[in-house]
Amino acid sequence: MTDTLRDLIVSASALVVGVALGWAAYAAAARRARRREQLFFGLPEGSECVLVTHRDSTSPHWNIPRHDALAMLALAAVVDNCGAHAEVAPHDTGLQGFGARTEFCLGDPTTHRRLAAHLAGLLPGVAVDPGDEAGEGRGTFTVGGTAYRPEPGTVEYVLLARLTAGDGGRPVFLAAGQRPVTHRAAVRHLVRGRSRLARKYGSHGTFCLLLKVVNSQAYGPDLVELVADVTREATTAPSRQRGAKTA
Repeated sequence: MTDTLRDLIVSASALVVGVALGWAAYAAAARRARRREQLFFGLPEGSECVLVTHRDSTSPHWNIPRHDALAMLALAAVVDNCGAHAEVAPHDTGLQGFGARTEFCLGDPTTHRRLAAHLAGLLPGVAVDPGDEAGEGRGTFTVGGTAYRPEPGTVEYVLLARLTAGDGGRPVFLAAGQRPVTHRAAVRHLVRGRSRLARKYGSHGTFCLLLKVVNSQAYGPDLVELVADVTREATTAPSRQRGAKTA
């Protein structure tokens, strides 16, 4: 065997070993990332979850508003990546209590029964104005003494929360917004920022974020700003106040 051939064999062997070690490191990192994602979403391999949305009020059938449907598609990709299984259910169907399986609940809390129940029970510090007979003030959030009024198409707000309660300890994710585009924006914020949120709040942490969707008539759900982390205010029942200021 010549020196040249020996060098080629050694180089090829080193390359194969390097590729194998690199692939093994990549696969191990991917498994760790998937495991962190499963913990954050409460979706271990083979588990069940439920996606709860409301019916389109303009249709006699169960049609899901477009932005809500797209938000659920993004969530379905997360569920699939975790190796879990999802059920889609309308808000006015009798569902079991929370905690036994992960729940993603998105919609307008003035018309979404289950979402309204979750806000009342889990986020007592949040008030949602149902509006007067003319619809004035409908959907306005009041959190921590501040009212956040929607300006349709210009400025709209949505609450994104991860809460744990009930038997089983599986989380409930809420996207409670003032228009369907805001629900989609909140889900995007959750899906794209899941690693950052898991690092900040932990795999089992509770949080409630107030997000602002800016100029949705031009940018849809793409331009989102974090207004504040309102976890403490939202999870604490408010004392009697003389009035709320407006954001």
